[in-house]
Amino acid sequence: MNRIYVVLQSYEVVILAFALMDTHVHFILYGEYDQCKRFVHEYIRQTSWYISFRRQEEHKMKAVSISHQAITDDYYLKTAICYTIKNPPVAGIRYNSYDYPWSSGALYFRKGGSWCSPAWMASDAHCTLTTHLGKRQVLALLNTKKVLKLPARIIGRLVFPGDYVAYEIVERLFKTHKSFNYFMCTCREDDIESRGGSISHLTIPMQEMRQHTHETCQELFGQKSIRGLSTQERLRLARTLRARYNSSLKQIARLSGLVYEEVKGIL
Repeated sequence: MNRIYVVLQSYEVVILAFALMDTHVHFILYGEYDQCKRFVHEYIRQTSWYISFRRQEEHKMKAVSISHQAITDDYYLKTAICYTIKNPPVAGIRYNSYDYPWSSGALYFRKGGSWCSPAWMASDAHCTLTTHLGKRQVLALLNTKKVLKLPARIIGRLVFPGDYVAYEIVERLFKTHKSFNYFMCTCREDDIESRGGSISHLTIPMQEMRQHTHETCQELFGQKSIRGLSTQERLRLARTLRARYNSSLKQIARLSGLVYEEVKGIL
């Protein structure tokens, strides 16, 4: 989370929404194409270096592809923002979209002066943002020597996302909380796919996805192999894998024992 704030210092980019997942990330950015592209590449580069340094796993993210998609009108922008915020619960993570802590979902249409998200709160119902750390304290916390151009309010050890996400612009775009809730309820993955491709194109290595398939099959049906599953159960398995791991439809159909041409429309 803090890496977003640090990387943003170097680019003329406005973040409207984001979600960080175990297998992929989503950003809705406003700015020149080159600036947006460089921001995301630098974020991925620094994240890859961090994993290599802390976990001794070199080149962990070397093969990750980065996809960019232009957003050309307000309606599609609203849909893409809600798609991004809804990504964690759609993938089966047990949070409401506005309570998933590693996204901007908790920022929009909230009571002024307070903000709540379970990852940064112990027992308080709200976390009131009043205290600013000194510049040296913030630099030490973020492990950076960059000149910080943006304000930095800290909750626990994390920069308050409202200091680097332009949630006020998003609120003006939707105008009312009713409009925001309407789009949250009605936007679908198909709405994103139909505009020229998914926001994120990520295919997980086959061996890794095979392991995920065994684990998910065990979780859903109590068995590690797909051999005893009915067609309906295989479809459920495929949909679950698609939601959780955002991998390619062909790969998921193959792993679920389905014929891609027959099920691509259903999936």
